[in-house]
Amino acid sequence: MSTTSTLSGAADSAPGYRAGRTLPLRVEALRQWKRRRTLIMGGILVALPFVLIAAFAIGGAGDGDRNGRITLMDTATASGANFAATCLFVSAGFLLVIPVALFCGDTVASEASWSSLRYLLAAPVPRSRLLASKLAVALGYSAAAMLLLPLVALAAGTVAYGWGPLQLPTGGSVPAMDAVLRIGIAVTFVFVSQLVTAGLAFWLSTRTDAPLGAVGGAVGLTIVGNVLDAVTALGDWRDFLPAHWQFAWIDALQPQLEWGGMVKGAAISVTYAVVLFALAFRGFARKDVVS
Repeated sequence: MSTTSTLSGAADSAPGYRAGRTLPLRVEALRQWKRRRTLIMGGILVALPFVLIAAFAIGGAGDGDRNGRITLMDTATASGANFAATCLFVSAGFLLVIPVALFCGDTVASEASWSSLRYLLAAPVPRSRLLASKLAVALGYSAAAMLLLPLVALAAGTVAYGWGPLQLPTGGSVPAMDAVLRIGIAVTFVFVSQLVTAGLAFWLSTRTDAPLGAVGGAVGLTIVGNVLDAVTALGDWRDFLPAHWQFAWIDALQPQLEWGGMVKGAAISVTYAVVLFALAFRGFARKDVVS
C-alpha cells in the first residue's frame, strides 16, 4: 500500500475530518485562475474578434464562394449577431479545442510535474475528490472560454456593425433577440461537442506526468478524428465520430431551428466523454502516485 493511501485511510477516522470538505472548488478555481496560461488563453480569445474586425476593415467581407453561394463569412458585417456567429464559425473547429484541452489536460499532470500531487493526496485529499474538483473546475473554465469569445464578439460587433437581426446566408433573417438565443444554443452545443476533447485530455492527464503530452495528445487525437471524418470511404461509420457533428450547431442558424443533428452529435459526444472520464477515475484510483 502506498504512503498516500495509508495517510488517507488514517484520516478517515480522524475527528472532524470530512472528505467532502477537502480541496474546495473555490480554492482550486482560484489556483487555476492565477495560472499564466489561463490569462494568456483568455487574452487570445478576447483579442480574436478585434483581429477579425480589423481584417474586415482592411479587406472587406467575402462575396460568396466560387459557385456564387453566400456563406456565413459573407454576412459577417451585417450586424453584431452576424459577427458573433462568424467568430464562432471560424474558431469552433480548432481554436476552441485548445482551451478545453489545456484546462483539462493540465490538471493532474501539472501537479505531478511539480511533484506536488503526492502532497495533495497526503493532505489528505481522497483521490476521487481530487479528480472531481479538478475536473469540475477545468470544465468550468472551458465553458467560460466558450462563452467569452461570442460575448466579446457580440459586443464588439454591435459597436462596429450595429445591433440588428441575424442575416441568414440562405436568405431571410432572425430577429436580434431570437438570434442571441440561437447563438446561445450554438455555443452550448459547441461546448457539449468538445466534451470528447475534455475527456481525452483529462484521461491522458491522469496517465502522464507531462502536461504538454496530455494537452498535445488530446489536440492530436481530435485532429485525427477530423481527418477520419473527411474520409468519405468510411460511409455511415463517420456518424459515430464526434467530429462528424461538430458543425451541427449551424442548424440553429436556419430559418427554422433544427434539432436533429445537434441531438445526435450531443449523444455521441456525451457517450465518449463519460467513458473517458470513467477510465480516468478508475485508472487514477489504482495508480501508484510517486510524484
